[in-house]
Amino acid sequence: MAMLMVPAASFLKLRIDVAIAGSARSSWRLCQTCYLLLAGVILGAAASAAPGATHEAPDKHAATAQMRQRVWLEASQKAIGGQVGSYQLTDTTGTVVDLGEMRGKPLVISLIYTGCNHVCPLITQRLRRAVNEAQRVIGADRFTVITVGFDVRNDTPTRMAAFARDQGVGLPSWRFLSGDRRSVAALARDLGFGYAASAGGYVHAAQTTIVDAEGRVYRQVYGDDFPLQAFVEPLKEAALGRVGSIASVNDLIDRVLFVCTVYDPNTGRYRISYAIAMGLLAGLISLGATAFVLARAWLGSARA
Repeated sequence: MAMLMVPAASFLKLRIDVAIAGSARSSWRLCQTCYLLLAGVILGAAASAAPGATHEAPDKHAATAQMRQRVWLEASQKAIGGQVGSYQLTDTTGTVVDLGEMRGKPLVISLIYTGCNHVCPLITQRLRRAVNEAQRVIGADRFTVITVGFDVRNDTPTRMAAFARDQGVGLPSWRFLSGDRRSVAALARDLGFGYAASAGGYVHAAQTTIVDAEGRVYRQVYGDDFPLQAFVEPLKEAALGRVGSIASVNDLIDRVLFVCTVYDPNTGRYRISYAIAMGLLAGLISLGATAFVLARAWLGSARA
C-alpha cells in the first residue's frame, strides 16, 4: 500500500552501531546528537518515496512531504519535557485505563493503526524485541508499555486485541488501547506524534516515546529498526538513573544496575560489566579505608 511508504522512509532505518560501556557512556550523548541529525537527513530524503500522477506532480508532492516530515520532527522534539495528559482509554477487555494512574514508573508509548500492514507491524516487532531486552536488564516490573490505535473509527478493542495477537505480544505489562477522537488526538499532540489521513490509510511518524515516572516526555525513539541502545539507554535513565539519594538497599541496587549494565556489541545484548563493578567496589573500599584512617587520626588528636 503506497501510503505506508512515506512514513516507512521518514523516521525509518536509523541504523547506528554504538558501543556503550563504562567510561564510554559520554559517547552515547554524542551518538544521540548524531541519531537526531541522521533522522533529519532521512526526513529530507524521504519525500522522493511518494508517488505522483504526472511528471510535475512528484516534485510538488515531494516538497509537501518533506515539509511535513520536518514539521513532525520539530513537534516531536519540542514535546520532550512536556506533560502527558491523564486521558482515559479502553483496553482490549473493555476496561477503562486512565493514563494519569500509570505514573510512578516509566511508560513507553507507541501509536499505530491496525489497518497498517507494513510499518506498524515492523515497529511493534522491533519494540517487542527491545522491551524483552529492557525487561531482562532493568526488570519486568520497572516500566509499562502501551500501544494506542490512532485510527479511532477502526481501532476498536477487538481489533487492537487481534493486532497484539498477530504480533505475538502477550506481556502483562504491555496493553493495547483504543480511544475516542478527542483523547487520541490530544495524546498524539502531547507526544509530538504526527499523522495524517491518506488515500486508503494514513501517513505517520515511526516514533516510540518514553515517558518518565512523573508523566513527562523523556525521549523519542525513531524508526522501525532503531538501535537497541537508542531505546534501552534512555529507559535505563528514566527507570534507574534518577535516584537522587541512596536511602535504601533498593536505591543502591538501582544505582549499581544503572552504572554496571553495558551493551555488548559482540552479542547484541546487555550484560553486567564486572570490571566496572570491581572498580566501584575498589573505590568504596578505598573511601572506607581513608575514612577509617582520618577518623582514627581525629580521635587520637582529640584524646591528646
